[in-house]
Amino acid sequence: MKRFFAWGNRLHNGESSIPFVGKAKLWLGIAGVLVLLSLLVPLVAGFNFGIAFRGGSQFQVDNVTDTSAAKGESIVTDVVPDSEPRLTPTGDTGVRIETNQLTDPQMQEVRDALASGYSVNAEDVTSTFVGPQWGADVTSKMIRALVIFVAIAMIVMALYFRTWKMSLAAIIGLFVVMIITMGIYSVTGFEVTPEAIIGFLTVLSFSLYDTVVVFDKIRENTTRFQDKRNLKFSELVNLGVNQTTVRSINTSVVSVLPIASILFIGVFLLGAGTLVDISLSLFIGTIVAAASTLFVASPLYALLRANEPAVKEQEEAVRELRLRNGSEDVPPVIHAEV
Repeated sequence: MKRFFAWGNRLHNGESSIPFVGKAKLWLGIAGVLVLLSLLVPLVAGFNFGIAFRGGSQFQVDNVTDTSAAKGESIVTDVVPDSEPRLTPTGDTGVRIETNQLTDPQMQEVRDALASGYSVNAEDVTSTFVGPQWGADVTSKMIRALVIFVAIAMIVMALYFRTWKMSLAAIIGLFVVMIITMGIYSVTGFEVTPEAIIGFLTVLSFSLYDTVVVFDKIRENTTRFQDKRNLKFSELVNLGVNQTTVRSINTSVVSVLPIASILFIGVFLLGAGTLVDISLSLFIGTIVAAASTLFVASPLYALLRANEPAVKEQEEAVRELRLRNGSEDVPPVIHAEV
């Protein structure tokens, strides 16, 4: 831990540097490949949508002694062969079984079969029907909320940072988080539920917060950059990212640890359910969001401004000054605030 903080101090002082901006094309290229794969994978593998999105019948059985998928699914298929049951344990003594849409008589037969097969009382078996329209409504509202969120975020950031390029870079980073997280869900087959969507939308706010913290330091470093001759504009941006790297990592770790604890409790103690769905999307999204801020949004901002006349003029002036002083065209070590 001591070495970690010492490393953080070196990054802040400029004694060490991670080339976030210097290798911007590499990081953005990697991000582009991941985004492309994340868009292509769902076309092949699709998503494992929960019952709320695809519709169907759901059975909850409590006080069971065997939570294995084989037993519960075989009980259901013996009654309705084409029901395509999927069993999920809900704690040590409960199971949830989801099937295709069944008729009322079929649901009654399945309830009776589950009570008999698990040797539980009829009251321990409950059933519900979920129509696909409910999932469609959730999806529609989610998209509407996302559009409003992105629009407001772009306007607020553009006003706060006084440049639309920071706002654009942050929003692109946000979309990278969204798409890669979706790709991970498609590859792994994690179930997409309304609870997962809620967690996913929560991650977007964390991603935006992390980006704003980093961008605020970048703005501080690049204020009146035209008058600065010790560092180029791109180096000032890179220094800002390095100065907030440890803070970004710490924020992410502090966020991920309790989420991981909730995920562990949900999976191993309480069984899969709402707790797992929310924490899983939060866990994946938080990690992706932290990486996106450092390796996508910040380098992209530097590239968006690289061709501005003022930026090109300042960088050329710094380069010429270094050459006149007989030094290499590399950033010096900074021991004070820029």
